[in-house]
Amino acid sequence: MAAARTLLYSSHSKTFFFPFSNCCKKLHRPISNKNPSFIPIRCLQSAQQNAFTTNHPMRSRSSVVDILEERGLLESITSDNLRSISTASTLKVYCGFDPTAESLHLGNLLGIIVLSWFQRCGHKAVALIGGATARIGDPSGKSLERPELDADTLEKNTQGITDVVSRILNMNSSGNVNGDVSRLNSSSLFVVMNNYDWWKEVMLLDFLKQVGRFARVGTMMGKESVKKRLESEQGMSYTEFTYQLLQGYDFLYLYQNEGVNVQIGGSDQWGNITAGTELIRKILQPDGDVAYGLTFPLLLKSDGTKFGKSEDGAIWLSPSLLSPYKFYQYFFSVPDADVIRFLKILTFLDLEQIDELEREMKRPGYAPNTAQRKLAEQVTYFVHGEDGLNEALKATEALRPGAETKLDWKTIEGIAEDVPSCSLAYDQVLNISLVDLSVSAGLLDSKSAARRLLKQGGLYLNNSRVDSEAKRIESQDIVDGKVLLLSAGKKNKVIVRIS
Repeated sequence: MAAARTLLYSSHSKTFFFPFSNCCKKLHRPISNKNPSFIPIRCLQSAQQNAFTTNHPMRSRSSVVDILEERGLLESITSDNLRSISTASTLKVYCGFDPTAESLHLGNLLGIIVLSWFQRCGHKAVALIGGATARIGDPSGKSLERPELDADTLEKNTQGITDVVSRILNMNSSGNVNGDVSRLNSSSLFVVMNNYDWWKEVMLLDFLKQVGRFARVGTMMGKESVKKRLESEQGMSYTEFTYQLLQGYDFLYLYQNEGVNVQIGGSDQWGNITAGTELIRKILQPDGDVAYGLTFPLLLKSDGTKFGKSEDGAIWLSPSLLSPYKFYQYFFSVPDADVIRFLKILTFLDLEQIDELEREMKRPGYAPNTAQRKLAEQVTYFVHGEDGLNEALKATEALRPGAETKLDWKTIEGIAEDVPSCSLAYDQVLNISLVDLSVSAGLLDSKSAARRLLKQGGLYLNNSRVDSEAKRIESQDIVDGKVLLLSAGKKNKVIVRIS
C-alpha cells in the first residue's frame, strides 16, 4: 500500500499533494465531488505569505493576447475568453524548457519574450525546466528519437538553462505597459521550477490508474507530432509516445499547486499543451474554462527556413557559448526582407516606432542597416543586458576597418574567441613586411593575393589601411607590446599574439 500513497512536495509553494491516494477524502473537502482524488493541502500561513499564488485584480490593463496578436506572436489559443480574462485578473503563465543542451538558443527566445510580455502586462511567469521530461525527449518537430542524456549532463544542462532564464527574466522584469508592475518585486513576477521535483516520486501504476485512464489513445495518436513520426521509417517508441501525457500532467500539477492557468509554447507544442487542458477538464471537471493554452509561430525567415542558426551552429543565449559581440552581429546581418517582422516579434519597441523605421527604409537617403542596428541593439540588450550590449558595440567598433577607435590589448582579447588567431615570436614579427606577415599569419593564401588586396585598399593593420607595399612591422605597431590585428576587407581578420 505504500506505493499508493505517493507524496509530492513542492518546495516553491510549501504544498503537500497526494495525487494517488484515496485517503485524501478524509483529509480535506475535495475540490470536486466528482473527483476527490486530487486534493491540495496548503499551509494557511504559507498561502497568505506567498505573493506568487495570490490572485488579486489590477486596474484596467492591456490585453496581452491582443498585443501578441498585433506583433505576430499569436498562432492559436484554446479559448478566446483568454483575451478578456487577461485584462480582468492576474494570470500565472508557464513555458517549459527541456534541458537538452547546457544553454537555451535563439529558437527558445520567443518563449522568454512571450513570458516577458505577460510580465509587462502585470501577470506572473513560470519557467519550467524539464528535468524529468528531458529524460524522455519531446518528439515534436523531430525525425529521430533524442539521444539519452546521463544524470550528470542533465544536471549541468539544468543549471545552465536555469541561469540563462533567471538572468534574462530578472533583467527585464521591471518593464511594464500598465504602470503597475514596477512596484512589485521582480521575484514575485517570475519563478523557475523543475518538474523533476514532483516526477521523481511518482509511481507508474498509480499514474496509469489515476491519470492514464483519462487519456484516449485515439486522441494521442491524432497529434501532429505523433502522426508524422508514425509515418516515418524510424517510427516512434512508446517512451516518446507518452511525452504528451507527461507534459499534460505538468500543467495539471501546476494548476492545482501553483495556480498556473496558462501554458504557452511554440506552434509545434499545440498537441502537448491541449493534452494538459484536457486532463484538467476531465480530472477536475471545473465549470467552464479555467486553464488555457497559447502558442506562437516558430521563428522562420521569409524564405521559410528556420531563423536561429549560423554557419557555426546554434545562436546560443549564454555568453559563455556565444559572445555578445557575435550575437549582436548575427542580428545586424538580418536581410531587409525580415528585419521589420523581427523587430515586431523580438523587441518591445512601440509598433509606431517600427512602422516609422519601415517608412524610412523606403525613402531616398536611407542609411543601410539602420533598422538592423536597432534590432541588434534591442535583442542584445534583452538577452545580455547593458554590459553585454556595450561589450558588443565596443567590439563592433574596434573591428571595423578604418575605425578611429584606438585599439588596446584588452579590446582585442575581448573578441579573440570570435576571430582566428596565431602566435608568433617577437623576432618573427618585428621588421617583417606586412605582405609576408599576412601570409605567415594565415590571413591570405599568397603574397600575390596580399599585394593585390593592398593595391585595392583592402589590407589593414590595427584597423588602419595600409597603402604601401614597403610597410614593415615596427615596435609601435604592436598593441601594448602584445598583439596585432590584421584585416583583409571588412570581414576577414586575424589576431597575431606576440609570444
